[in-house]
Order: sequence, then C-alpha cells, then structure tokens
Amino acid sequence: MLDINLIRNDPEKVRENIRKKFQDAKLPMVDEVIALDREFREAIQQGDALRNKRKTISKEIGGLMGKGLKEEAEKLKAEVAAMADELAALETKEEELKGEIRKRMLVIPNIIDDSVPIGKDDSENVEIERFGEPVVPEWEIPYHVDIMERLAGIDLDAARKTSGNGFYYLMGDVARLHSAILSYARDFMIDRGFTYVVPPFMIHGNVVTGVMSFAEMENMMYKIEGEDLYLIGTSEHSMIGKFIDTILDEDQLPQTLTSYSPCFRKEVGAHGIEERGVYRIHQFEKQEMIVICKPEESPMWFDRLWQNTVDFFRTLDIPVRTLECCSGDLADLKVKSLDVEAWSPRQKKYFEVGSCSNLGDAQARRLQIRVKGADGSKYLAHTLNNTCVAPPRMLIAFLENNLRADGTVAIPEALRMYMGGKDHIG
Repeated sequence: MLDINLIRNDPEKVRENIRKKFQDAKLPMVDEVIALDREFREAIQQGDALRNKRKTISKEIGGLMGKGLKEEAEKLKAEVAAMADELAALETKEEELKGEIRKRMLVIPNIIDDSVPIGKDDSENVEIERFGEPVVPEWEIPYHVDIMERLAGIDLDAARKTSGNGFYYLMGDVARLHSAILSYARDFMIDRGFTYVVPPFMIHGNVVTGVMSFAEMENMMYKIEGEDLYLIGTSEHSMIGKFIDTILDEDQLPQTLTSYSPCFRKEVGAHGIEERGVYRIHQFEKQEMIVICKPEESPMWFDRLWQNTVDFFRTLDIPVRTLECCSGDLADLKVKSLDVEAWSPRQKKYFEVGSCSNLGDAQARRLQIRVKGADGSKYLAHTLNNTCVAPPRMLIAFLENNLRADGTVAIPEALRMYMGGKDHIG
C-alpha cells in the first residue's frame, strides 16, 4: 500500500506506475482517492472546529451557572447537545471515508523499481544469468511421476481417493529424499546466519490482507469455515505477520529468518491443478527466507537472497538460471522480483523453482512494522522474501538431473548424511 502523501503530492507518478503494469482499469482510482481524501480531511477539520467550539461553550456554561444565569446556561447546553449529534455524524462520515480510501489504496499497485523491465506478462521476463551447464543425456528422461513410480516413491491414485487431484502420497526413498532436501535446506540457511523458525500454519484475516493483494488471496488462500483463520500459502505470510504492530530498534535489524512450513494453495486461475504430476498442487512444503531491514539495505538483501537459492541448487548439481520479472508479472505489492529456474533435461528448458521479492514498505505499511531510529524518529521497515527450496516441485529438477542410465538416481555429497549415507537410490 502506498503512502497517501504520494498520491496527494505526485498523482502522475502513481498513474504512470499503473500504466507500466498494464492495469489501466485502475487509473480512475487515483482521482477517486484524491477526492475522497479531500472530503476526509475536510470532515476532520469540521470535527476539530466543532470540538473547539464545544469546549469554548462548555466553559461559558460553567461561568453562567456560577453567576446564577440558569436559563442562559440551559440554552447553551441545548446547543452543545446539538453539536454532539453533528459531531457523531461527522465521525461516522470520517470512518466511512477512511474505509473507502483504504479499499482503493489496497488495490493501487506499489511503485516498481526503476530497474524492472517493462512487459505485459511472464512471457516478457528477462533472463539475467545462468549457473551450471545444462545437459541433455543420451538416455531418455521419463516424466517425473514415472521416475517416482519406478522407485515405488509415489501414489497419486490413492491420494485422489482420499483428497482429490492436487494431492499425493510420497513413499520410501522418494519420501526420504523429500525430507532430506528440506533438512539440508534448513542447515544450509542456518550456516548462512539465518535464524530457523517453525511458524503458525494458520493466520487471521488482517494478517492475510497485510501481506498480499486481494487477487492473490482469492486465488490462493483456504479459509477455515466459521473462524477468522486461513491456511498459509507460504510461511512468508505468518513470518511477516509475526511483526504486526511492532516497533523495532535499529540495532535489532536486520531480522534474517528461515522458516519451514507446509503450504496450502487453491491454485485457482489459468494454470489449474495437474491430474498427474507434482508441479502444481494443493499442498507442499517449503524452506523460506525472510528479511526485515532498513530501507537503504533492501537492494543488497535482495541480491543476497536470490544468490542463496542459486548456491543451494548448485550444491546439488542442478543447473539454474535467474529471470528478472517484468512489470506486468509483478504482484501489486512487489517493488522488484526475480525467479530462479532449474534446468529440465526432459523438457530441454528451465522451469521455476523459487521466487525472490522485495516488497519495499508495502507490507510494513499495512501491518504497521516500524523502526525506531537512533534519533527517536520512526519509519517503516522494508520486507523481503525468497524461496530456498520447495519440494516436491524441486524433486522434479533433482530426479531429472541426477537420473542415471540404469534408472538409479545419484545422491550428491551434500545430501548423503540426510539419506543414511546412500550415494544413490533405485
């Protein structure tokens, strides 16, 4: 959510940003906010004037009563009573206007960074760099579910009976590999100085609207019927929510946290749920990175976060590339975002396995996450998040890149201690 002062003082900058994101339907909202804000401030001024007048008259009433002029005092009391009704109406109007302004402010997109490429959708995202040599082996790479089934590692049919499409049973060495990857990711991030956290897996509605846009919320979140609770779509939601209504001293920054959680997603939209596969599903697990920092430090932390993901995948012998998200592909709260994509030897192309985002002060403004400076001044923090690893999607890249000609799967050195010392499965 933007600072209202930006819309007051530089509305054209806000409009131009909306155009860059190809969301022209939202342009009228800028003028609507300006008009509503003007009316809101006028209502506040009228209310303040009434309160001051009431205070002055109340003093006069006291003076008249002291002089025994009861009739004159009663007339002024009636005037004060009328003011109370008018003031109550103004206060109601203020709350209604504040709600209308906030409703629009929550939809107007955050100002994107100047470095973000301009484009309509993900087809116009820009490749930045490749890490590792993408290889297509001489032998055929089967579909990832076929690899897992040959290893007796997945049962989709049973999951359909219990839960429907978008769920799975992982078993045996594949299930162990899944857990090993998460354990390794946990330790990898701890070794990089991040504090390990297991957060709540359900959050209140005010936290949901604090960390994401309405469109994301509608397409992603599962709500618990009859309760003000939502299942998290990623641990970023509860991790950023941890700091709601918090004032952090500057010496408490940066907060560098790495969190494990299951993730639950409706996956409503163009992509849909796979009937046979684990690429797009309703439930998965993830190791996440969260940073809360000073505004001037967020670009540096953005680069550190995505580099952590690249380094993690390279220790597992998986080639990756980084992709800068264009303006039209950015969620409304994001200032800048970069995807990490892993190489698929079967498809002979890269696919997304992680996303790194700088949200500026958007989440902090919604959740009131503030920092107290050394001089006593208060300002909004910046928040960032990034995926370290999210199996079972990551299992697709792992199995394809480590599959050998005989059908066995090599276990890189980094994972062997989590796999009971095994150097392969099969």
